[in-house]
Amino acid sequence: MSEAVTTAVFALEGALTMVSAPALLEEGRRRARAGDLVVDFGRVDGADSGALALLLDWMRCARAAGNRLTVRGLPAGMASLAALYDIDTLLPLEAGE
Repeated sequence: MSEAVTTAVFALEGALTMVSAPALLEEGRRRARAGDLVVDFGRVDGADSGALALLLDWMRCARAAGNRLTVRGLPAGMASLAALYDIDTLLPLEAGE
């Protein structure tokens, strides 16, 4: 009998900038290592390159642990930055995003 796999959701909110991102670094790493994770940016109202760096770090942690990380509700500003840096195709967006 197989066990159901539960994917955790890490719901972020508020501004996610170079100033605020470091406070979330370790929490995101811990969650990414613990199992499959959806990072939900739906309630983020401001983001800069610090948010993108944070996401890339969590993606590396998840991959190193053999887990899957998916992005939900990526803010338009982060999507634009990812395209500018030519890394938009690397972001594991949730289906339909």
